[in-house]
Amino acid sequence: MKTRTRISRLAVGSAAAIAAVALLAGCTAGGDEEDVTDQGTSAEENQESGETVTIGFSGPAADHGWLGAINSGAQAAAASFPDVDLQVAEGTNDVNAQIAAIETFINDGVDAIVVLPSDGAALTEVAIKAMEAGIPVINVDREFSSPFAARATILGDNYGMGVSAGTYICEQLGDNPDAVVAEIAGIDSLPLTQDRSAGFADALDDCGLSVTNRVAADFTVAGGEAAASQLLSAAPHIDAIWNHDDDQGIGVLAAIDAAGRDEFFMVGGAGSRNAMEAIQADDTVLKATIIYPSTQAADGIALARLIAQGKTMSDLITPSVPNRIVLDAPVVTKENVDQFIDLSFES
Repeated sequence: MKTRTRISRLAVGSAAAIAAVALLAGCTAGGDEEDVTDQGTSAEENQESGETVTIGFSGPAADHGWLGAINSGAQAAAASFPDVDLQVAEGTNDVNAQIAAIETFINDGVDAIVVLPSDGAALTEVAIKAMEAGIPVINVDREFSSPFAARATILGDNYGMGVSAGTYICEQLGDNPDAVVAEIAGIDSLPLTQDRSAGFADALDDCGLSVTNRVAADFTVAGGEAAASQLLSAAPHIDAIWNHDDDQGIGVLAAIDAAGRDEFFMVGGAGSRNAMEAIQADDTVLKATIIYPSTQAADGIALARLIAQGKTMSDLITPSVPNRIVLDAPVVTKENVDQFIDLSFES
């Protein structure tokens, strides 16, 4: 069955390549042929209501502010389209329960599935099963372990978060090779944490700095407070801290207040409303946060609709939705917070 799927995908790709060659040939052959910029679908066409499509959505339990925003964002996106019927599975961190939810979507014959897997590798097989049943799967945030498990994948940029945080800190500290830079990571065993730390280290290295003190938390308020307390006890002087996650950042700021420390500035991560309001007020050590979009599932719903209706992303010439989209990881400061705060999430 997997072999047929591979052949089918290759055949579709070959057909698209042949069509592209024919299109380019037409563009060079004479003046009456359709212009290449007339391909794809326009924003107006995408906004027009089409045939109703049923989209199944499965995400993990909303036990974290960012995850809660992922789930509510997916539902809000679906509600904005009159031609989308969204079927929502109960959020769960139980791999078997999520597999069962996707199998239900397959049996119900939905038109597309959007899934933020609790475990990408563990959900890969059932996602392949959906693809083989002719149901396009849009993979959000945590990647499957096979390219045959998803029609499109939409991700935040974890490595880019680290790069953005390190670059901002380099800019603020200037040419101070003796600056003490600390890092409060998330769960160290997760690839996303490893990617964030790798990007951070690379960006700091570019300006001659490195992480002097590092601790890991667990994306919770209590974990952030405990890790920050440990860090502050071990480091009598700090110039800058990058905390990977704004939810755990509530606990980090509580520990900083309790210790009476304010000789440093802090950069957050993810983009919570709490963090952005603190940046606006400019009354804490928190001076910036790095966006990790909580709109990924909402974007996934929009892509699923386009794919199911045979449309493309507006402003793209190629008449197909891309297979992989990695979203930006911008730095939010007091100067630009107004541009981002409406997309923030409550911790």
